Amino acid sequence: MPRPYPSEFRERALELVRAGRTVVDVAATLGIAQSCLYRWKQQDLIDRGMKPASGRAASAELAAANRRIRELEEENKILRKSGRGGAAGGAPKRTVPSRGRAPR
Repeated sequence: MPRPYPSEFRERALELVRAGRTVVDVAATLGIAQSCLYRWKQQDLIDRGMKPASGRAASAELAAANRRIRELEEENKILRKSGRGGAAGGAPKRTVPSRGRAPR
């Protein structure tokens, strides 16, 4: 795996792109791969909030949220079965016989 570039180098390359130079031109001038500079540019847009996050980070966050939802749904199911879940799964109300009648 190639050594990562220093953060100052990356920032300078991104400044050149933001100033209006093309990615192809900046990559050739600095001697780096165009694809590398394109990745830095995409990540910079995400970091500055100009583009929504996607890919691995968003997928991991979504997977964690879905996992938590499943856990909470399972807890709700258990509580309903135990009779502590409120009206949806609670015990039936106790009936009181009316006056004048003897309980059967």
